[in-house]
Amino acid sequence: MKIGQALLESNIFLAPMAGVTDLPFRLICKDLGCGMVYTEMVSSRGLYYGDLKTEDLLHIEDKEKPVAIQIFGSEPDIMAKAAYSLNDRENLILDINMGCPTPKIVKNGDGSALMKNPNLAGEIVKRVVEESIKPVTVKIRKGWDDNSVNAVEMAKILEANGATAIAVHGRTREQYYSGKADWDIIKKVKEAVKIPVIGNGDVFSVEDAIRLFDYSGCDGIMIGRGAQGNPWIFERINHYLNTGKVLPEATLQQHIDVALKHMRLVVEIKGEYVGIREMRKHIAWYMKGFKNSAQLRNAVNHIDSCQLMEATLLDYLHKLP
Repeated sequence: MKIGQALLESNIFLAPMAGVTDLPFRLICKDLGCGMVYTEMVSSRGLYYGDLKTEDLLHIEDKEKPVAIQIFGSEPDIMAKAAYSLNDRENLILDINMGCPTPKIVKNGDGSALMKNPNLAGEIVKRVVEESIKPVTVKIRKGWDDNSVNAVEMAKILEANGATAIAVHGRTREQYYSGKADWDIIKKVKEAVKIPVIGNGDVFSVEDAIRLFDYSGCDGIMIGRGAQGNPWIFERINHYLNTGKVLPEATLQQHIDVALKHMRLVVEIKGEYVGIREMRKHIAWYMKGFKNSAQLRNAVNHIDSCQLMEATLLDYLHKLP
């Protein structure tokens, strides 16, 4: 898949997710076939003012490339200066968030609030494209609510202002992540623009991915919640696209092995105190669907050391029939 002048080996991407797509998780997904990983969203104001926490979000390692850095904001000049400041970074793509539904983002006019102001959105893209040496992409939603579904209008404006690809989440801001993703809107956007369109929403399996490709004609797929606890989804979709055959689901042993690898990466980067607490949600995702996983999740939520976490997971593995 080609985005601007950037050529990607796979068109199955990891969606940017705050508090989830940090460096350790990106490394895990990349190792299992993800075509491009996205950072957690980065504040344009944080970049502009040199915030130290923002700097941590920008760290990229060779093993996870290609990487897209996603920025958010609603002030064209600040966004442009933020884009310029990233020109010497090692990301392949610069993505703009116009889809985040969280109140603390939306109340400042950022994220999916920009769906209510297509002209401002277009001006932001124009200014960012002027200052960035990287291909600029945008992630949008279906619309703000069911009374203002405007993804097609937005996509045309963003394309006209220089966006090289658009990712479309088939839900409105008011839906957050509830209900069913509307793949019709992804199809309509694909039919309305010439640049690549990346479909997003309700892809939890190989079969979901194939249906989305077939139904919408989208050029790529972005997977968010479907990769939580299931990074094998990238490998399995790619295998099907390349061979026409579906690989078996990952085994419990594989889930535990990768969960432990993930834990060690997090602890190495963030330290044991922070790392173990962050891993609790990931362990719950890795174990979801397996026998007695609810009891395991309850136990995991009280663990605060690597040694005990590993012992608990291995004990769980060996006790299951």
